[in-house]
Amino acid sequence: MFHAQTLSRSKIVRTMTAIVVGGSFALTAGGCDNALQGGASGAALGALAGMGLGSLSGNMGKGAAAGAIIGGLGGAILGDQNNRRGD
Repeated sequence: MFHAQTLSRSKIVRTMTAIVVGGSFALTAGGCDNALQGGASGAALGALAGMGLGSLSGNMGKGAAAGAIIGGLGGAILGDQNNRRGD
């Protein structure tokens, strides 16, 4: 029988982070019409991913901040490109 106690905490956090980020990205990646929407979506997803990864090393706040900055920049670029293509 499978018991959750046999999994380490870091494996559980990594799995949950991957599920949340992957699902969120799939739902919002195509819906960014401009740089502002893309930046906001990217910052939110980046903060979630950074928070999950930062919690593994005990730096959840720093990870969330870094993830928000990186995600915001990436999302703004993707949103701008979607706007230029006319999608």
